[in-house]
Amino acid sequence: MVRTSGPQRLVLASASPRRVELLAQIGIVPDEIVPADIDETPQRREEPGPLAKRLALGKGEAIASVHPDAWVLAADTVVGLGRRILGKPENQDEARRFLSMLSGRRHRVFGGVTVISPGGRASRRLVVTTVSFKRLETAEIDSYLDSGEWEGKAGGYAIQGLAGGFVRSINGSYFNVVGLPLYETLSLLRGSGFVVPVASPSG
Repeated sequence: MVRTSGPQRLVLASASPRRVELLAQIGIVPDEIVPADIDETPQRREEPGPLAKRLALGKGEAIASVHPDAWVLAADTVVGLGRRILGKPENQDEARRFLSMLSGRRHRVFGGVTVISPGGRASRRLVVTTVSFKRLETAEIDSYLDSGEWEGKAGGYAIQGLAGGFVRSINGSYFNVVGLPLYETLSLLRGSGFVVPVASPSG
């Protein structure tokens, strides 16, 4: 693993430990982690895809304004069921409602990614992954809710955890569903002039 250093600095505009772990998986450790505090309320009639893209840009711009000499990476994940936005459930009852809605159906996960380079140039990408859930029994939902995994997760589930057993099929980037589409993120970083370090094989 190589930490970005020297003439280039990378700031991650997110407090998500999942995104930190995903970046580490490809050998990138941000020089600084600065969560962006912006209003994430959907606008009137806003659909899931545009919301994810707008929030990623908003987070990136908020942090780039105080770190103008760094590359800033921001992302947002939104689960959509048709035009309906399934955000992070506020409580167990809402998480139950989300899981009941997703049961036996296909939904889409929208990942907005923004990279802002020094000087303020923003590069953006929207990645869409289709996920199909099996039909969930009430006992399965109850057990999952008891695990607490749903807390802080868009759509009320974490595909990298116990909810992986709910997934019948996935079309698109798995990492997008976890929280950060790695291929697209690397492409944006490289396209913005950021030199992505290459991890050396260990020992």
